Amino acid sequence: MYILIADADLPVASFIAGMLESEYHHVHLAQPSDAPAAIAANDCDLLILDVDVSDPTGLGILQLTRNVKPHLPVLVLTGSARVEDRVTALHAGADDYLAKPFASSELSARVRALLRRGAGRFEPVLRATDLKLDRVRRIASRKGREIGLTPKEFGLLEYLMLNAGQDVSRSAIIRNVWKLSAGTSTNLVDVYVNYLRRKIDEDPAQSLIHTVRGSGYRIERTAPFGNH
Repeated sequence: MYILIADADLPVASFIAGMLESEYHHVHLAQPSDAPAAIAANDCDLLILDVDVSDPTGLGILQLTRNVKPHLPVLVLTGSARVEDRVTALHAGADDYLAKPFASSELSARVRALLRRGAGRFEPVLRATDLKLDRVRRIASRKGREIGLTPKEFGLLEYLMLNAGQDVSRSAIIRNVWKLSAGTSTNLVDVYVNYLRRKIDEDPAQSLIHTVRGSGYRIERTAPFGNH
């Protein structure tokens, strides 16, 4: 999942980002005023928006965001706990509302709920042969065996499975998983593919992730003929 955090309070934004990244989400930080442009430029699954800003107003930013992506789930953060402010934010287009300070467990639960609610816009569970990736619960499993992945390993596997059956170049992986320029060393991709293979493959000689010579990698949707 790709989550945009638009909060003018950098320590709070960094804390939220660290928490969500530990749950295998891709996170980008922006100033609230930059949220509409950032959403227009990226395929975002959720916006966490601080509305305690005045230039422009937080609710004005929310309304601009709705003009760009009408169905994007939006969680509003604010320092106000007044019922009137909560109602106003919901009427302005927020899907949920959380007052600061908040418990990290509550924020995590609300994020999961919003992502589930928006699951009709994307595939919540990806499959490649007998490998399953639950993108909402952030769990990978194979034949009922849960596989422990780091956030970056999860992101890499998610990207490969989203493009199952297609050759994916190393530069595309660097750009979409690491959010770095295509000129960055692609050896990083090879290292992490090896990490994944050690965790998900039952037989090293029959890896689910195939190397495409001179290009990158490919993961198949279905098992090769004769394999079970």
